[in-house]
This record gives sequence, structure tokens and C-alpha cells, in this order.
Amino acid sequence: MGEGAQAELLVLTGGPGAGKTSLLTTLRRMGYPSLDEAGRAIIQDQRRIGGNALPWVDPRAFAEQMLGWDMRNFRIAEREAGPVLLDRGIPDVIGYLELSGLPVPAHMEKAAGVFRYDKIFLLRPWPEIFVQDRERRQTLAEAERTCEAMERAYARLGYSLIEVPRGSLEQRAAFVIGRIGA
Repeated sequence: MGEGAQAELLVLTGGPGAGKTSLLTTLRRMGYPSLDEAGRAIIQDQRRIGGNALPWVDPRAFAEQMLGWDMRNFRIAEREAGPVLLDRGIPDVIGYLELSGLPVPAHMEKAAGVFRYDKIFLLRPWPEIFVQDRERRQTLAEAERTCEAMERAYARLGYSLIEVPRGSLEQRAAFVIGRIGA
């Protein structure tokens, strides 16, 4: 990017098991800067320290941890010149709370208004690649409900979502790249 270029903040969202992380890794290898999602790292860290900020222990504390992580990611990304890909964004925290049947605190709504992204890419759960693991305990049906919650949260916050079609990682990466800066 040339001098004076500003960051373009691009979020990958959707349900678990949709290939967001694999796509992000592919784009990173192609030279696009990216920042990882909060959820998996928070779960790993909370397990390491015996903390309670886990979605199955204290979902509110987990949401607060995710909000802090996503605001920090925003700050890091906005210092870049050019496109930066983020694995989830602040509206994902709101979608998570709504999906959990928990109230969304006013400060989270405000954060979603203050920290705005340029483009949102939606990846739907994909049964053929969906895998559960230590951090991803959701079933495929829960992943689909999560995706719908994220879609509603972003739409309610005024975003237009760009759905990434299924395909090889190269095809998906080309799709995203074709919409960067457009």
C-alpha cells in the first residue's frame, strides 16, 4: 500500500466449523495481515489458569473477555495501511449474548457503534468440514443457530454481509480478495 493509505477492516464471521480460520490462514500466507478470534484463545487461557470466563461456566464473563480482545484487535488493525482481516468482531459478542438468551449491556451496544468495520464476510457452517474439539463443543445445529445470530446482530447494527461461497480455500480466498477495496 502507498503512503497515506488507511486500514480497511474486514471481518470474517459466521458459525463455528465454516472454515473461517482456515481461510484466514490462507489469506495470511498470501501476505494479508490478520488477527485471530478471541473465543478459542480465551477458552485456552481460562483453562490454563483455572478461570471462570468460559462459555459453559460464566457466559457473561466470557463475553466481556471477548469484547476486550475485539476492541484491542480493532486498535491494532486500524494502525495498518491497507486491508486487515479479523476473525470475528465486536458484533459477534452481541450475537453470542443474544444467542445465549442474555441481555446485551449498554456498553457493548455502544462499542459496536464506536468501533465500525468496513466489510463483513459471512461464512455459513459447512457440514463436510465441521469438526468438534476441546474448544468447539457446539453441534452442527448449534453452529447453524450461531451463524444466524451473527447474521442478525450485524444486520441490526447496519452492516451488509457478503456471503462467501463454499469452495476450495483458494477459491474462497480469491472471492474475498476480489472484494477488498471494492
